[in-house]
Amino acid sequence: MHATKNVSKKSAKSSPMPAGKFKAQCLKLMDEVRDRHCEIVITKRGKPVAKLVPFEDKRPDIFGYAKGSLVILGDIVGPTGEIWDADQ
Repeated sequence: MHATKNVSKKSAKSSPMPAGKFKAQCLKLMDEVRDRHCEIVITKRGKPVAKLVPFEDKRPDIFGYAKGSLVILGDIVGPTGEIWDADQ
């Protein structure tokens, strides 16, 4: 087993793992990353080169994203009193 820690489903910590060890256990580690929702940083000669993270299939919904954060003050479609070149 490797040293990856699972802190929570949203903020999993990762620990470095040598590429040789990752190569030998790749399929098992892929299952573990999926099941535990953790990350693995793969190193080569002690330097990080890649990160294995769980796949997120859900895309954020952009509709309603700003709901409740905008305030409309007054009439936003009526005339402003400004004279535009297009009005002449």
